[in-house]
Amino acid sequence: MIGAESFWSDGHQELFPCEVCGRCFAADVLARHGPICRKVFNKKRTPFNSLKQRLQGTDIPTVKKAPQSKSQPVKKSNWRQQHEDFINAIQSAKQCMLAIKKGQPLPPPPAPTINPDYIQCPYCMRRFNETAAKRHINFCKDQSSRRVFDPAQTAARLAARAQSNSSHTFESFPSVL
Repeated sequence: MIGAESFWSDGHQELFPCEVCGRCFAADVLARHGPICRKVFNKKRTPFNSLKQRLQGTDIPTVKKAPQSKSQPVKKSNWRQQHEDFINAIQSAKQCMLAIKKGQPLPPPPAPTINPDYIQCPYCMRRFNETAAKRHINFCKDQSSRRVFDPAQTAARLAARAQSNSSHTFESFPSVL
């Protein structure tokens, strides 16, 4: 077999590249390497699990990971609306400061904007984000079922509250300055 191999003039063997990996081998070695290389490169390697190996031979059961819940859809950001509200609030504050400096009556406050992402409570008409709304609506439903609103009783409470507020004046409080 040595006669079949070609030698160069300096005494080295002629090397041939492997079709799969590209490494160079002598002809007789390439014949053995070829099938092994094809078999190795055709298999997909599984990732090494060190936890599984560490727990091998112990009585500790392997803990399976809980399947990840589907990610919630990302809501659109309403940054543009928030930015406009912020700019309007600054402008109205400047107008109020100018009116105070000039001694003029204060301009009306800007109209409140409603956040479209918030959910309105059907019992108290307040607005909450989703998670707070779920908790609040159950609470508010329970509270509203306990209370019985009597219009006469409510009017009497409001009148008593207004009377108690009018009896307290700022002059009766001591000056802090």
